Amino acid sequence: MNQLHIEPLHDDFGARVTGIAISGDMPDTGVAAIRDAIDTYSFLCFPDQDMTDEKQLAFTRLLGEAEAEHVVLGKTGKVTYFGTVGNVQDDGTKRGNAHANTHYQTGNQLWHSDSSFREVPSFVSILHGYEVPGEGGETAFASMRAAYGRLAGDMRETIEPLHAIHDYVYSRSQVAPVDPNHAASLPPVMHRLVRENPLNGLKNYYVGSHARSIPGCSGADSRRLLDDLLARATRPRDIYAHRWRAGDTAIWDNRCILHRGTGYDADRWRRRMRQTRVVGGEKGVIHTSAMA
Repeated sequence: MNQLHIEPLHDDFGARVTGIAISGDMPDTGVAAIRDAIDTYSFLCFPDQDMTDEKQLAFTRLLGEAEAEHVVLGKTGKVTYFGTVGNVQDDGTKRGNAHANTHYQTGNQLWHSDSSFREVPSFVSILHGYEVPGEGGETAFASMRAAYGRLAGDMRETIEPLHAIHDYVYSRSQVAPVDPNHAASLPPVMHRLVRENPLNGLKNYYVGSHARSIPGCSGADSRRLLDDLLARATRPRDIYAHRWRAGDTAIWDNRCILHRGTGYDADRWRRRMRQTRVVGGEKGVIHTSAMA
């Protein structure tokens, strides 16, 4: 695989990329091409990848600093770089719909940007599908960059100086209780509501289920604005729903992309996907925290 081919997936964002094998042994030119494609398309799918955890983590580190998985870190203090998405465990056993972890993962069905609740949010997420449901289990994506571009000028001026508080406990406690140690490890953080890609200058707003409130606004006004911006980004015609195939590796730009799971029957199907993330702030990636 030595010839990169990019096929757009949606009018606003997204591309299917073939002609390259993802691993930690990629040449600098291949890594640079992927980084350029991330800045341009925001979501990339690489089908038919021969992936392992070792290859995925090595590739992750080519894009920047690997991000510690926040659940294990918060609960135990241990650093691991992988999260397992789905109902299949490392030993091959399957958890059904009634399992507490299956219920907890339904929080992923809320629109969000990964790690927006951290002081330095994620740059990109990298997710590889090993086992995927035969029905359901799609991941939906929407572009906050395209949505910002659709805003009227006066609306852009209104939101430009604003910030939003992002709070993991606020968002996920709507689904299930958050472990006390985990909650204590993730205090609320503040980020600019409007972001700018440092390489191409394109702007987007930054919202999602973790965005709790806007400092200086009443609770009602905060929710009204945040909910309105989210709705503008996630109109049905502006969504790309990715139907996973085993062997797909997807990369998405958390600086400007929202995503959510769509659910599947965990009693009937097996789903095992492995995710890593790259910390923002390195190699040209923007810092968004407004807190000194």
